[in-house]
Amino acid sequence: MPETGYMAAAVAVCTAITWALRALPFAVLSRLRQSPLAAYLDTAMPAGIMVILAAYTLRGADWGAASSAGPTALALAVTVGVHLWLRNAVVSILAGTAACIALTALAP
Repeated sequence: MPETGYMAAAVAVCTAITWALRALPFAVLSRLRQSPLAAYLDTAMPAGIMVILAAYTLRGADWGAASSAGPTALALAVTVGVHLWLRNAVVSILAGTAACIALTALAP
């Protein structure tokens, strides 16, 4: 069994590392707020994430089978429609996901 001092030192080191890792993003964030790169990513990331999710979803669709292509195409249309209507990425992703799940479950 390790000595008490060794255990206390190990806990202290783990505590210091954990605290530093949790505090580091806040220290860096203050410098990034004025960055033009952060402003660009703030505007470009929602569209980029939508493109990645759409590509991932459409990659797995079997376009030869109506039972797969129909629900996928309709869910994609719902996602695009809701996004153009509300301009809210979270709501459009949730609506598209719900439409895809519902249409897939209802497909024969």
